[in-house]
This record gives sequence, C-alpha cells and structure tokens, in this order.
Amino acid sequence: MRKLIYSFGVSVDGYINDRDGNIDWTTPDDDLHQHHNDRFREIELSLHGRRLYELMAEYWPHVPDDAPPIERDFARLWLETPKVVFSRTLTEVHFNSTLVSENAVDEVRRIKAEGDGVIEVGGADLAASLIPHGLIDEYHLFISPMVLGGGTPLFPPLDKRIPLELAETRQFSTAIMLRYVAV
Repeated sequence: MRKLIYSFGVSVDGYINDRDGNIDWTTPDDDLHQHHNDRFREIELSLHGRRLYELMAEYWPHVPDDAPPIERDFARLWLETPKVVFSRTLTEVHFNSTLVSENAVDEVRRIKAEGDGVIEVGGADLAASLIPHGLIDEYHLFISPMVLGGGTPLFPPLDKRIPLELAETRQFSTAIMLRYVAV
C-alpha cells in the first residue's frame, strides 16, 4: 500500500494561510527549499486540491531561466511528477495532471491500494476530507515563527483523536519540521 504524506507550512497557531489567503510568510530559505526538492524526488504521485493546483500551476511552469537553480530544479520536479487534481469546478488540467471530480475519499483509497510508493496530498480542504478516514500516514509540519490569528486551519474539526508518533525533527532558519507518523 502506498504511503500518503500531508506536508504543509503552518503558523505557530495552526494556520496554513492568513485571513486573506496569503502564504508569503512561508518563504523557505535555501536549506529548507533543498529539503522540499529532495523530498519531492521521492514522490511518485501528488494529489492536489483545486486551489493549490491553481497556485502551483500559476508559478512553477513559468519559472524564468534566470531564477535560482534551486527554484528551477523544483519547477522541473513539479512538472515531471504526475498529479491528480480533485475539483468539482475545473473542467481541465495540465502539466502531467489528471482531473477527478468524484468522491475524493474513494479515489484516494483506490490510489493508495495501487502500489507501494510514496504519494503526497496538498491542499487543506482535500486533506481535511481524507484525515477523518485515516488515509494520511504521515504529517510533515513546517512551523514558521508567525502567529496569524486566523486563516485556513491545518486540521479540520474532528470527531475523534488521531494518535501520532513523533518520528523526526529538523530545524531550518525559517521553520522547524516535525514529522509525525500515524499509529
């Protein structure tokens, strides 16, 4: 069975963006950016919600030739990695992507059962639909030194607790990574 990772930058008070939807406070330093690039090399399939897909598709396919090498490397990785985009409103997707407009939970169960590699989920709403069903195997939180006071929460309200085991910590100059494994 494939391992599903939910990885996101998050404020100290648990938000992935501010009240206006901005994520400009999560800009990674080179060390953290390299970590993301290296981790992304291990991803065989990336699951995107509509908003994250649109955000990524707006920037990464158009990274200029004079951008830093680390950004050009991630742009190449993002374009090459197959993506499944979950949306009820989009009619088409590009950049090595497949569009799914039906039940995300059932589709992710099917995708997980198809292999034994590593997949990731991006987008708080998509992840929120999967978390209550126990479909997330690891949580990678990149906590930035910022209190936002509101925005989109990393986790949805839940009916029951989810026990996690701390598997790794790592300090970067712009964030601290906490890697948790579902138990």
